[in-house]
Amino acid sequence: MSFRLQVLYEDNHCLAVAKPAGLLTMGDATGDTTLLEHAKAYIQQKYQKPGAVFLGVVHRLDRPVSGVVLFARTSKAASRLSEQFREHRIEKVYWAVVAGTVTPVQGELVQELEKNPSTNVVHVVDRATARSQPCRLNYRKLAQYRAVSLIEVRPETGRSHQIRVQLAHQGWPIVGDRKYGGPPDFTAGQIALHARALTFDHPTQHTPTTVQCAPPATWKQWSFPVDGASSSFENSNS
Repeated sequence: MSFRLQVLYEDNHCLAVAKPAGLLTMGDATGDTTLLEHAKAYIQQKYQKPGAVFLGVVHRLDRPVSGVVLFARTSKAASRLSEQFREHRIEKVYWAVVAGTVTPVQGELVQELEKNPSTNVVHVVDRATARSQPCRLNYRKLAQYRAVSLIEVRPETGRSHQIRVQLAHQGWPIVGDRKYGGPPDFTAGQIALHARALTFDHPTQHTPTTVQCAPPATWKQWSFPVDGASSSFENSNS
């Protein structure tokens, strides 16, 4: 995948970039190029680093998902940001385009999810098991266009495939997400799930910092009011 790295926020401790759908956040068994590699190359070139570049991976997005990814530029920042993710103190906002009409237009989904390790498929279970994990998210419908809806999702837990599975279980599969029953009419290797914003406590300034990322150009096929959505950051000290 050829692309120019889009930097959303950068300082001496943090680097937030826009991940394109279809690109790995970090390495896996495929050996494919990753966002982490591109981000390290950016730091190395910009600051003329002679040796290896440190970037701590504090979270990741599924390969077919686009949006904000935050890296730590120091080990101290990596430790503090990782702790925030573990303790669910990071505020995450996603946008998703789903099949069907979403009713009710807002609500909370609380379910138990269980992952099949042999197939890497996650499903909702009726009751807690030794392998299941409790999951919670809040959603609200933003717009409707023909047979699809644009919704905002705020997960309170960060389980594998959580948003994809919980929405599909409600009968609202994400467009392009063939794995969970979504309509296939979307760019191959991508799904219409976008990490719109991330708010974290800055690891050294200890101020709330929000990073936003506009949806990808592929979303323009729908007449949603997203053209004005920006990529930006806000810091309470700025």
